[in-house]
Amino acid sequence: MNKDSLLKALSNVAEPDLKKDIVSLDLVSDIIVSETSFSFTVSIQNAALHARKRMKEACEFAVERFFDKKYEVSVKVIGMKKSEASQKVLPNIKNIIAVTSGKGGVGKSTVASNLAVGLSKKGFKVGLIDADIYGPSAPLMFDCQHYRPVSKVVDGKQMIVPAENYGVKILSIGFFAELNQAIVWRGPMAVKALNQLLFDAVWGDLDYLIIDSPPGTGDIHLSIVQALPLTGAIIVSTPQNIALADARKAIGMFKLDNINVPVLGIVENMSWFTPEELPDSKYFIFGKEGASQLAEKFEIPLLGEIPLVQSIRESGDAGRPAVLQQDTPSQKAFMQLCNNVVDRIEWRNSNVEPTKVVPVEYGEPKCST
Repeated sequence: MNKDSLLKALSNVAEPDLKKDIVSLDLVSDIIVSETSFSFTVSIQNAALHARKRMKEACEFAVERFFDKKYEVSVKVIGMKKSEASQKVLPNIKNIIAVTSGKGGVGKSTVASNLAVGLSKKGFKVGLIDADIYGPSAPLMFDCQHYRPVSKVVDGKQMIVPAENYGVKILSIGFFAELNQAIVWRGPMAVKALNQLLFDAVWGDLDYLIIDSPPGTGDIHLSIVQALPLTGAIIVSTPQNIALADARKAIGMFKLDNINVPVLGIVENMSWFTPEELPDSKYFIFGKEGASQLAEKFEIPLLGEIPLVQSIRESGDAGRPAVLQQDTPSQKAFMQLCNNVVDRIEWRNSNVEPTKVVPVEYGEPKCST
C-alpha cells in the first residue's frame, strides 16, 4: 500500500473528455497514504457537479477493485483551468503564435498566411487557425474555399480533420459556411466555434500553430489568452499614424498584467509602394518608418517590412501566397520575416518563462496605452 500502487489502480480511470487515463495525463495530485486510507485530488475538464461525482465514484471503485483489503478513500475532484486543459489536449504543438492587429485592413491575414507557408518551406510542421470568425479569409488565400471538413474518430472522440495545402494544416469557420453566407453570431457563439477549431481538431505534431486573429481587442482575443498558453504575439500595422495608434492598443493588451503574453515583434505591412515597371523605386505613400519607431518605443523587434506590390494582392486572390514566388522582392521580404520570427522565438523560449494563462473576466482588462 503506497503511492505507486495507488497510481496503478487509478490508471484504469479515464478522463471522459480527454479520452486518456488520469495518471498518464498527470491529473492526480496531493496524494496522502496512511495505513488505513488514501487521499488524493483529481482534476477533470468538465467541472460540472455531475461530472465530478462520476469521477469520484470511478476512483473509489478502481481503488476498491485493485486492493484486496478495503481502505478508506477520500477523493477531491476539481475542474481544470482552460489553460491546463489545452496543455493536455494540445501537447504536441511546440509554439502557438497569435498574429493580430489593432485595426482591420492592414494585411494581417496576408502576413499570417505567408508566415505559415514560409515556415513550412523552411521544413517546419505548421498549422493555421483562421480565428477571424466574422471575416474568414484563409479558405481563399489557401485555395481551399470549397473544402468541407470531415470527421475522424480519435481515442473514441469525433475530431475535425483540417484542410491542408502548401504544407500547412488549415481550419477556418469559412469551411462551415457557404461562400457568400454572412456569419451573424453573438460573442458566446463565436467563442464556442473558436474552441472547437482549437480543441476538436486533428492537429498532430506541429512546430508552429499560427492563429490569424480578428482585428481589435475583443471577445476572441480574451478567449485565446484564456484558453491557450501563447508563445507570443505578432502585431501587424501599416506605417501611418492612425494604424499605429491601434497597434499601440494591441501591444498594450498583451502587456497587461493579467494577460502578460510576450510580444514577439511588429511587422510593418505596405511599407512602401514599388511599381512593377520600376522595381528599384520606393514610394512611401503611407508614411515612413512608423512601425520601426513604434518598435523602438516599446523595445521590441521590427520583424519585417513588407512592400506594397501588386503581386502580393494577386497571389492572395489566386490562393497562392506570395512567399511561394521565385526570387521576387515580396518573396524575399516574407522569407526574411520567417527567419526573424524563428530567431525571435528561439530567443524567447531560451530567455523567457513559458506563458501562464490566467483566467480573464470580461470587462476586467483596462488598457491605458
